[in-house]
Amino acid sequence: MSNVTFTLEAYRRIHDQRFIFAAVLTLLYPVIIFGNLLIIYVVSVERTLHKPMYILICNLACINLYGGSSLAPFIVANFLSGTFQISWVACFIQIFYINTYGGCEIMNLMMMAFDRYISICFPLNYKNIMSPAVICICIICIWLIPLGRVTITLSITASLNICGNVIEKVYCDNYSVVKLACSDASANNIYGATVTIIYVFLPFFVIIYSYIRIILICLHLTRKGQTKVMNTCTPHLLSISTFFIGCAFELYQSRFDMSHVPYAGRVVLSLYFLILSPVLNPVIYGARTEKINEAIKMKVQNFFTNQNMTV
Repeated sequence: MSNVTFTLEAYRRIHDQRFIFAAVLTLLYPVIIFGNLLIIYVVSVERTLHKPMYILICNLACINLYGGSSLAPFIVANFLSGTFQISWVACFIQIFYINTYGGCEIMNLMMMAFDRYISICFPLNYKNIMSPAVICICIICIWLIPLGRVTITLSITASLNICGNVIEKVYCDNYSVVKLACSDASANNIYGATVTIIYVFLPFFVIIYSYIRIILICLHLTRKGQTKVMNTCTPHLLSISTFFIGCAFELYQSRFDMSHVPYAGRVVLSLYFLILSPVLNPVIYGARTEKINEAIKMKVQNFFTNQNMTV
């Protein structure tokens, strides 16, 4: 199968608009790099931020850096060159990147919701439950579980006999490749449905349950306490909304007929999943999380102060 070449049809269909997409991605990519590296740097060097909530935010920035950087340069290069062919190996590498990015992000968001739930609903036991050892195990699981899942996914898909070669997107995803198979793909469909339930709906249920409990607790707090809880949870809720909307777009266009949607619209939906969370999350947590905001301001002030002293 390694000699198979796939056609990414979206590049051919938006030929006249490809430079616009390339320009937008070229502008957004440095934002992804700088914004997420800034969050990682500030949380890493500021000892007051070495707490579960901020460690998970730092890990989210690492995931966003990984996800935003994995395919953006490839997509920009294809837009500029007009290339719409991709090898079997490169296609499966893209599937690996997309699935690990999505899996890591959804698990990290789930752990962030659980962290907020324990912090607000069980404040006296918070340090014992969310101990450094527990956080280390959580971070390891956030990365390793999606890697294991994707390995199984790729193994099952690689065993298929692929007859078609046209993928209606600007990158490869697993379900688009499975649809091209002329051999029995029932194992892929069963495994895919199981994975979707376990790795998408189960984390979503944990997040919803956590926030229902948080809301119930808030009903018994003073106005000041409610404001504090909302300030703590709002950035996370914005991240969840951005990511799950992107997931919904990605799942819908992979599994349903999109012939009624112009190819330019399909490209926007595809890029939304890959790009928007890595772009917005550093802004959300940098602006809306008070301690991170203060730490960033302090680092910037110290930098300019040192520059003036040097001059």
